[in-house]
Amino acid sequence: MNSSNDYTIDILNKITIYSNRYGLPIAYVVGNIGNIISLIIFSRKSWKKNVCVFYFKLLLVLSLIYFNPALLGSFFITGLNINLQNSYIILCKLLYYVSFVISMLSPTVLILASIDRLLISSQNVDTRLYSSKRLAYFSISISTIFWCIFFIHILIKVNIQELYPSVFICYYDLSTSYIKFVNYSISTFNVVFCVLMIILSIFTFKNIHHIRTNPNQQRQQIRTMNKKDFQLLRCLFVQDIAYISCSFCSTIYNVYGALIMDQKQTLLVQAINNFSSNLFTFVYKINYVVMIFIFIGVSKAFRQEVKRLFYRIFGKKLTPLREEDIKQQNSVELNVVASNTVV
Repeated sequence: MNSSNDYTIDILNKITIYSNRYGLPIAYVVGNIGNIISLIIFSRKSWKKNVCVFYFKLLLVLSLIYFNPALLGSFFITGLNINLQNSYIILCKLLYYVSFVISMLSPTVLILASIDRLLISSQNVDTRLYSSKRLAYFSISISTIFWCIFFIHILIKVNIQELYPSVFICYYDLSTSYIKFVNYSISTFNVVFCVLMIILSIFTFKNIHHIRTNPNQQRQQIRTMNKKDFQLLRCLFVQDIAYISCSFCSTIYNVYGALIMDQKQTLLVQAINNFSSNLFTFVYKINYVVMIFIFIGVSKAFRQEVKRLFYRIFGKKLTPLREEDIKQQNSVELNVVASNTVV
């Protein structure tokens, strides 16, 4: 029985080490390249005037700030057994603080983007006017200030703790009550974010359905969403699904970790918990890497821009569409895109 447990523990530890050693560098490279390409495309004149694109650009910047130290840290700690944050207290505090602020600010940006799509899809002209970059700047500023103040306690409670003689680790205050507070508060925020995303998506799709069911004569008068708006809405919807899926796993594990914190654990249980923690953490971080795949898979206009970018890089010319083809393509997509979005 003991030999079987030792074998299981060894397998779980090796899976964790090798997945971080080889998987994280791949995610790091793909995530950086993908997010930078997305930023380049969304910074072009044809895209940057859209308010939803502003939120996407901010989300991409936050992703770069979050997963670069997070993935590199996991790679060095678990993959190479190098842990710089255990030696420098300032680095220790800043890594925790920044990761907490961004982990809450990123879903906040998704919520604000969902509110913007709800406003722009409204049939009320006065309501649509609230969709503006001025409101976006104000909302982002307030949200950033709120999360920066809320997580001030991280700078105080996180420190280089001595677990055993000559064994130090960058971690929270070792009091069980504080660790539970962190786990439960983060889990509560994640649940609230997920519920808000679902509610906002439902109301937005109702607006889109109302546009679709209007007669053609009335539709031209009330439609304010063009082809790119519909595609961005679908991108946002898929991004919401990705966040909900990743945060759901992380939330369950946080609650589970808080519940079993006071219980004595065998070496096998500890190995399983460490493996699960690394797995769910990795899944949560991947959410910050896959955005370019969502944009490419959902938005035809974004795919065309990516194609043009690579054609320019390799010195090839992309054959432009004829004017008649563009008009025909736009008219067809305007008729079917709302239907596809509702489905």
